[in-house]
Amino acid sequence: MTIIEIILLAIALAMDCFTVSIAGSIQHPTSNWKLILRSALFFGLFQGIMPLISWSIGVSFKTYIENFDHWIAFILLLYLGGKMIWENRKNTTKIIENNIFDSLKYLFLMSIAVSIDALSTGIIFIPYGQQIWLAISIIAATSFIFSILGIFIGNFYGKKVHLNVEFIGGIILICIGIKILIEHLLSE
Repeated sequence: MTIIEIILLAIALAMDCFTVSIAGSIQHPTSNWKLILRSALFFGLFQGIMPLISWSIGVSFKTYIENFDHWIAFILLLYLGGKMIWENRKNTTKIIENNIFDSLKYLFLMSIAVSIDALSTGIIFIPYGQQIWLAISIIAATSFIFSILGIFIGNFYGKKVHLNVEFIGGIILICIGIKILIEHLLSE
């Protein structure tokens, strides 16, 4: 997997953090840097930890799944990308009822919720084990940055700007899945 593909995957995974950060800052604007950085750190950390968890578990089963791991990666990315596009199509907006910037408990729960998709992506890196630390670093850093950007966009533009981030992230995930499948099938 190339660095560009890892970055695109990281951007796609960061879309949930980005969306939640926008929604949270629209409803609860904040200019407190401590709260902004804490929120971004939580989102980035969880987005990085989840792929590491699934990769660690998957490596134990590598010999059993290496003949079809490309299909697993393709199906997972197709599912996640399709889910993001479907949710965008249904125009489901994530409602933030509590202030994620103030409550550690709520921030913790939201961090888990937005990083569940990232949990399944660790399996993608089983054939690319030497890249896992680079990948999770890029995923975590990208989610951190996108969370901060989301907060600023939510603070400054509010509901005036409608970003189709779920759709874009879904398309990116599907394209990466197709590329992984094609590369593996052509190498056989």
